[in-house]
Amino acid sequence: MTRVRARFALASLLVAGGVPSLRAQDLAPRAYLITPLGSNAVTASYAYNDGELLLEGTVPITDATGRLSVPSVAYYRSFGLFGRSANVLAALPYGVGTFEGKVFEQERSIYRSGLFDSVVRISVNLLGGPAMALPQMRQWRQKTLLGASLKVIAPTGQYDPTKLINLGSNRWTFKPELGFSRAFGGHWVFDAYASVWLFTENPDFF
Repeated sequence: MTRVRARFALASLLVAGGVPSLRAQDLAPRAYLITPLGSNAVTASYAYNDGELLLEGTVPITDATGRLSVPSVAYYRSFGLFGRSANVLAALPYGVGTFEGKVFEQERSIYRSGLFDSVVRISVNLLGGPAMALPQMRQWRQKTLLGASLKVIAPTGQYDPTKLINLGSNRWTFKPELGFSRAFGGHWVFDAYASVWLFTENPDFF
């Protein structure tokens, strides 16, 4: 019974506070950069997280750590929207992670591998960024840009309500954002963003 309680406590802790603490801030410099109409890009990226987990004394677990690898593939497409420059970005990340800790002085570990939630982001420039083909882009110089975007994270990741540790969140997430960009002298660019995160409820939490 002690081992069962230990595993249950470790899993509860990692779900409650471990996995989210491994995620970095969502910052994207030059997110509202203007690109020619019909531009396409496929991007492959890889992120590795390794460190201690913040437990805050909620459960009797010590020396908790996590290692999480996240390869991802994203597709980008630019288009015109009511004469303004716009683009859509879709990304599908995959996670492989091991989480460890001591429960009642006994070493325990949990392994997970599967898809994270998919991400779709639609952006449009409201000021300073008209939709342009490549010949026009060659003559255009950025000054002041004002854009808006909506990021949607869909609950398509690996999720099992009978398990405490899941890579998916089993809820929808929305992030509306305003972005400002100003070029100075052709060598410096200042970016600023204002956004808010909105979450729906997970109806099948363990």
